[in-house]
Amino acid sequence: MRRMERRQQEKQLNASKKWSNYKKNTRILIIGMLSVIICGLIVVNLLIASSDVSILDEPEPRPTFIYDQNGEIASKISNSNIEGVRLEQIPQELIEAVISVEDQRFYKHNGINYIGIARAFTQNLRKGEVVAGGSTITQQLSKNVFLTHERTYSRKFKELILTKKIERTYSKRDIMERYLNQIYLGEGAWGVQRAAQIYFGKDISELTLNESATLAGLIKAPSYLSPYKDLEKSVKRRNIVLSLMKSEGYISQAEFDEAIGQEIVLADQTTMDYKGKYPYYIDLIIDEAVDKYGLTKNEVLSGGLHIYTELNPVIQDALEDVYEDDRYFPESKPNQLIQSASVFLNPKTGGISALVGGRGEYTHGRFNNATKLIRQPGSILKPIAVYTSALERDYQISDMLVDEPININGYSPKNFDKQYRGEVTMYDAVAHSYNIPPVWLLDKIGIENGVRTVERFGIPLEANDLNLSLALGGLDQGTSPLRMAQAFSAFANDGVMMEAHAILEIKDSEGVVIGQWHEQSTQVTDAKVAQQMTYMLQGAVEVGTAQKAQITGMEVAGKTGTTQLPFPDISGSKDHWFVGYTPDIVGAVWLGYDKTDTEHYLTSTSSVTAPPIFQEVLSRSISELPTKHFDLPLMGKFKKELEKQKEKMRKKERRQEKERKKQEKEELKEQKKRENERRKREEKDKKEREKREKKAEKEKKKQEKKKEREKEKENKWKD
Repeated sequence: MRRMERRQQEKQLNASKKWSNYKKNTRILIIGMLSVIICGLIVVNLLIASSDVSILDEPEPRPTFIYDQNGEIASKISNSNIEGVRLEQIPQELIEAVISVEDQRFYKHNGINYIGIARAFTQNLRKGEVVAGGSTITQQLSKNVFLTHERTYSRKFKELILTKKIERTYSKRDIMERYLNQIYLGEGAWGVQRAAQIYFGKDISELTLNESATLAGLIKAPSYLSPYKDLEKSVKRRNIVLSLMKSEGYISQAEFDEAIGQEIVLADQTTMDYKGKYPYYIDLIIDEAVDKYGLTKNEVLSGGLHIYTELNPVIQDALEDVYEDDRYFPESKPNQLIQSASVFLNPKTGGISALVGGRGEYTHGRFNNATKLIRQPGSILKPIAVYTSALERDYQISDMLVDEPININGYSPKNFDKQYRGEVTMYDAVAHSYNIPPVWLLDKIGIENGVRTVERFGIPLEANDLNLSLALGGLDQGTSPLRMAQAFSAFANDGVMMEAHAILEIKDSEGVVIGQWHEQSTQVTDAKVAQQMTYMLQGAVEVGTAQKAQITGMEVAGKTGTTQLPFPDISGSKDHWFVGYTPDIVGAVWLGYDKTDTEHYLTSTSSVTAPPIFQEVLSRSISELPTKHFDLPLMGKFKKELEKQKEKMRKKERRQEKERKKQEKEELKEQKKRENERRKREEKDKKEREKREKKAEKEKKKQEKKKEREKEKENKWKD
């Protein structure tokens, strides 16, 4: 019995000790947890206290960054011009619309909507990743100004710290004011004032309920919901905002019905002036982003985009420097500057490496001659319209072409030097840019075939171009330097023409890819034809009209072009062209006056103006052009045939020379014979003349003696 009691007492004692230990451990745990919480709160408050949110006092637009082919920033452009407004200027309806759709408990929480966060946290746990947020207006403000939009817990923690700092620093009115001045609403509009101007063409204070709800609806996805891009989506989003405003008690049923029945009336889209490096290249980027990627100009200029391009800064800088130096251009006539444009691209990719669209000071909206010019191309079209078409029909560079006066249905072209050679090889016709051979050849192969080839190379033609003047580039309208560079790129790329482009990729302000280049190529001719054309165009640079494009240590191919003045009594030209290429780059150069008249025209030929510009730009960019020689493996046979033809021509020339010398010798012999006969006749005539003179002298003396005798007789009779 006692033993039982003792055991029971021991159990009670052990239980008492366990409970005592449990209470002790619990107290330690609670104290530890409280310490951690207190320390955490201290750390959090220290982080909040040390956070700097003063940048909110100075709203700043986000420029669009342009990156070169190396991923380095090449230019920065912007026309955002944030125009901050006081909260008093903003319609109460707009404030209420934003609160209804973005943060219905804005005035009730201290920056953090814990209910919203719990709901979002539950969703994230179910999905296994961060897919939802619970952001208040204050949190959005901190995220928009200080952070990225990545969905991570570390970013969310930073956001909470900054949110608390903002709430402690600014009043609710201040927070709302800064939020509305900072929020991006699409079309390059940062802040509600710029948005009101861009979308509705009015001051923020003049917005209606309908317009206020439309702007508030854009906050969720401004590019996707822009009424300029998709009015139907924008209207649906506006209606959601109006419904939320009614649910929150901000508007009545009557106001809801009236607003929901109104149309969204947009202002005309406008863009503002901007300044950036490489303005003509920037113009090209803007046009390409709008035309190919569906963006608006305002988005490109001020949407905080990151645009990655094919721009080569070495070549672009070289081109800009040459265009700033008047020594490389002919002297201009009074009142007009001789204009020029150049574009250089990579034939393997179609990427535009460099571009300048004009001379003189750049002004916003200036005409970009490199991309928008429409001028007759002159002789630079011969390789495409005639010689490519002929080579595709089994002609060869060694074939003999007619070079003598011709008249085809009243069309009688003349060579520039007014000389005729009877026959020339296709190689020489290309190298020396003779006019009669290509016209004769186009007539032989058919004008319609030349037209199809030109259009296949991406050069648009008009109905009036279906005639033999196509052979000499005499188009009804014309083409641009960019189109000609793209067309010639096929010769440098074995017949494959890559679509010319400047943009590789476009990312929005948060780094999300919204546009990406996808290679576009066309096999416009075969490699055999392309290599034959390159070989002939090398001849134009080595021995022909484009010798001023030569670069030491590097093979260059190219073609000059000159167009006629519309004034028959004036000697000069309207346009000068040169399109040249190396294995790594193709460049097109144009010169001419904006307005050609009897006082403003080019006085020389393209051979002395355009090729030197090409040569100077590439000479300064030699580090970017590693391939020095063309690879023409298919040319062996054609070179041999050309050499045979040249040997035949040399033999013929030698025979002709021999015959000429023989004829000259015979003529000389005949001339000497005639000279001898002439001398003999002259000597005979001289002797006869002398004989006659002696006879006459003798007769004269005889008569004088007779007269003397008669005189003597008279004197005797007198005596």
